[in-house]
Amino acid sequence: MAKRDYYEILEVPKSSNKDELKKAYRKKAIQYHPDKNPGDKAAEDKFKEAAEAYEVLSDDNKRARYDQFGHAGVGGAGGYSGGGMSMDDIFSHFGDIFSDLGMGSFGFGGFGGRQQYGQRMSKGSNLRIKVRLNLQDVALGCEKKLKLKKYVSCKSCGGTGAEGNHGYSSCSACNGTGQITRITNTILGRMQTSSMCNNCGGAGKTIVKKCTSCYGEGILQDEELITVKIPAGITEGMQLTVSGRGNAARRGGINGDLIVAIEEEPHTELIRDGNDLIYPLFVSIADAAIGATAEIPTIDGKVKIKVEPGTQPGKILRLRGKGIPELNGYGKGDLLVTVNVWIPKSVSREERAILEKLNSSKNFQPQPTQEDKSFFQKVRNLFE
Repeated sequence: MAKRDYYEILEVPKSSNKDELKKAYRKKAIQYHPDKNPGDKAAEDKFKEAAEAYEVLSDDNKRARYDQFGHAGVGGAGGYSGGGMSMDDIFSHFGDIFSDLGMGSFGFGGFGGRQQYGQRMSKGSNLRIKVRLNLQDVALGCEKKLKLKKYVSCKSCGGTGAEGNHGYSSCSACNGTGQITRITNTILGRMQTSSMCNNCGGAGKTIVKKCTSCYGEGILQDEELITVKIPAGITEGMQLTVSGRGNAARRGGINGDLIVAIEEEPHTELIRDGNDLIYPLFVSIADAAIGATAEIPTIDGKVKIKVEPGTQPGKILRLRGKGIPELNGYGKGDLLVTVNVWIPKSVSREERAILEKLNSSKNFQPQPTQEDKSFFQKVRNLFE
């Protein structure tokens, strides 16, 4: 199922500024918040969908890539970004959206609250890797298996950093809430404020017995094999974001992301120009004059084309649909065959005699058309 347009999800025009985006996202988040719609899977999906849209559009770089390339520009075509956000990710990233509504850091008190999301969650660092693609990978799309050396969650303790079920206890300073609530008297009356508990760092619990495998960190260095889907039509310099496949976070936080930077290997025969491909075809004087059949390389293999008699140097033969597909679209570029007439640098005595005989023929004398003359006059005017 195709992803919906992010601007459509938030019901905002493409010209919206950040304040307008934030206001639109907050409206959607309040409308579909899980506490307000308990057990409603459709509402939860819309809640995540709105968060995905805001996560991209609120970031200047991601928004620019999305505006230019659509979902594929931010990884959405292969499920890389946004759509992989869990509820923990959403509340950890965007909980401040609701703070000015008197609803607590991340919860809706009137709808039961979600105190566990109020606890501060750390996030692992992002990983960056370069992937080199050949022209066929770019044109057809592909899957790449990547072996990454990274921090992963400790299997012995499940990433908590504590030894067994009794390796940690509820924080005595915040009573397991991860927050410290203070009530102060002001001239306007009693005011209640909440802040992160410094004793547990917002986790709501403290370790009393560290895991012997990870020494209480909750993460270990290891290798992981992952598969990344590369969409057809991708371009050198673009980046794909694979959500949650970066380094694991300490003590059960949110995984970082994997940033895949695209590099494109030059083809030995074809030259890429946007979505078009260019192939320089060299023919002899005789072939250009009397016509010939030439074999041309394409992404799909070799094809034969006809060089018409009297073909002039610089003639472009267009093979439609033999180029690179549009990224996140339906069209394809063309293969442009530029005809170059090969002139030998030296000739034998016999060849010279043949050429001199041909040169004496009126048919072999230059006969530029009026169109040719007009073109060269325009070129001359540029240099005068």
